[in-house]
Amino acid sequence: MAAPTVLLSRGVYRIPTFGDFINSFALVDDDGQVTLVDCGLARAPRRIVEALASIGRHPSDVTRILLTHAHSDHAGGAREMVARTGIPGVDVHADDVAYLAAGHNAPAGPSTAGRLLSRTSSARFDPVAVGEVLSDGQVLDIAGGLRIVHTPGHTPGHVSLLHEDSGVLITGDAIFNMASRMRWPLAAICTSARQNKQSAHVLGELDYSLAAFTHGPEIREGAREKIRAFLRHSSS
Repeated sequence: MAAPTVLLSRGVYRIPTFGDFINSFALVDDDGQVTLVDCGLARAPRRIVEALASIGRHPSDVTRILLTHAHSDHAGGAREMVARTGIPGVDVHADDVAYLAAGHNAPAGPSTAGRLLSRTSSARFDPVAVGEVLSDGQVLDIAGGLRIVHTPGHTPGHVSLLHEDSGVLITGDAIFNMASRMRWPLAAICTSARQNKQSAHVLGELDYSLAAFTHGPEIREGAREKIRAFLRHSSS
């Protein structure tokens, strides 16, 4: 059985909520306050609570929840986690606020597959209240500083996150690392696959030592160089 958490750096944990296929993250401040990043599918809160317990934390210690974007595999468990933690709402980039309020994935691209996927039950989740509206370049006072990096395309408000204190980058869905192989998210589930590829190039310009993914395991050695190589060879 997989461990409930994977330590990425001091105070930074990956929480596998569906094997390594779907991950949430927890950042723990020195005073014990926890920031949760992403809430997985609707059934993920149980695993998230178990993960918190494994590091000596409780949902009442969670003082902030951030979502990288408004898709059901990241926001599906958000309303339950808001209820369990007692916080007023989740933080998300301005361009994805409306989708969280509607409880529906951000729109997929114009392909037939994208249109069909947007009509299925998997594109819906429980609507969730929004707390702080995030913006590109903002540095949140979380566990030594968490920078918001707007990487639109997968959704209009998709963000990646750079934990400046530890050098951990959370790519969100800008880049997948399924089965330890980097790849782009499927075009059918992106609002604009082209924009996703363009905006992801900013990840090659940041300074970090470990790359964590919401889909797939982390890269611990040569992370920045490997992401830059992927961006160079996979942009067409």
